[in-house]
Amino acid sequence: METTRLGRSGLEVSRICLGTMHFGTRTSEDEAFRILDGALEMGINFFDTANVYGRPNTGRTEEIIGRWMGQGGGRRDSVVLATKVYGNMVDEPGPNEGHGISAYKVRKHCQDSLRRLGTDHIDLYQVHHIDRRVPLEEFWRTFGRLEDDGDILYVGTSNFPGWGLTRYQMAAWQRGLTGIISEQTQYNLFNRIPELEVLPACETMGIGVIPYMPLGGGLLAGGKGPVPGSRTSQVWAEYGFSEDRTSQLAAYSELCSDLGEREHVVAIAWTLAHAAVSSAIVGVRTLAHLQGLDRAAALELDSDTLSQLDSIFDVNLGRPLKPGPAPEAYAW
Repeated sequence: METTRLGRSGLEVSRICLGTMHFGTRTSEDEAFRILDGALEMGINFFDTANVYGRPNTGRTEEIIGRWMGQGGGRRDSVVLATKVYGNMVDEPGPNEGHGISAYKVRKHCQDSLRRLGTDHIDLYQVHHIDRRVPLEEFWRTFGRLEDDGDILYVGTSNFPGWGLTRYQMAAWQRGLTGIISEQTQYNLFNRIPELEVLPACETMGIGVIPYMPLGGGLLAGGKGPVPGSRTSQVWAEYGFSEDRTSQLAAYSELCSDLGEREHVVAIAWTLAHAAVSSAIVGVRTLAHLQGLDRAAALELDSDTLSQLDSIFDVNLGRPLKPGPAPEAYAW
């Protein structure tokens, strides 16, 4: 599989990033091991997780990945390992254990992630959401210390607005730091809001975008609408979609059929076509869900196809998913 540099860093990652959010909840440990091995065989070297994944047993997903790497065979050295910090990890958090990224909390949570993952360093340590309460000085002192100690190699962000990325990046450069090398943002054919500010900011500031939900929670993977009780039904409700979307999905499926490609392949290839995007995060629940990801990484959509996709989906551009400021308007 083709690789690329993540942002302005020297870190090489595969064009597909394996999302592991379902490991330990909807995906058993045995199946997770098969998926991780299968992804590595496919050439996917970029694995993404978070300390809160595995709920209600927070930390469980990191533990599964740690046990997989602990089997040896060069697994740890073969992957770029990314995890996140921000969320609450206990049922009844104390004053310094709730959502946020204080120096006190980040230091503790980083050590906890290292222990669960069974490794001495995290390749990409990502702030799961912007925390407006923490001053820039505290932010970069905290993450700079983790880098100096060798606990982490690079800093990434997730769910940051364009103004936040620019502000934090400039502060890092003023301190002589590498700064942010990646930003996770929800980006797909349904949600094109990041094109307004996040993607341009990332291009300007040398930050590689790694979109999550490139398949719109499965709605862009084929089918005419949400399946009751499934992830597609949940996302359909989150996006506030009505039955008029079925005609949009039908037009999309018809275009994919004309191209001779599966819907999920085209949806992922579309996110990768944007110049700011380094790698697309695909959440996998079963080994079968790996099928076609290598094709998605290789597929180059021509200008005519991109224009046709614009004609189907551009009704969403500029319309926030939810009321409020960025990033809450398009993220959680």
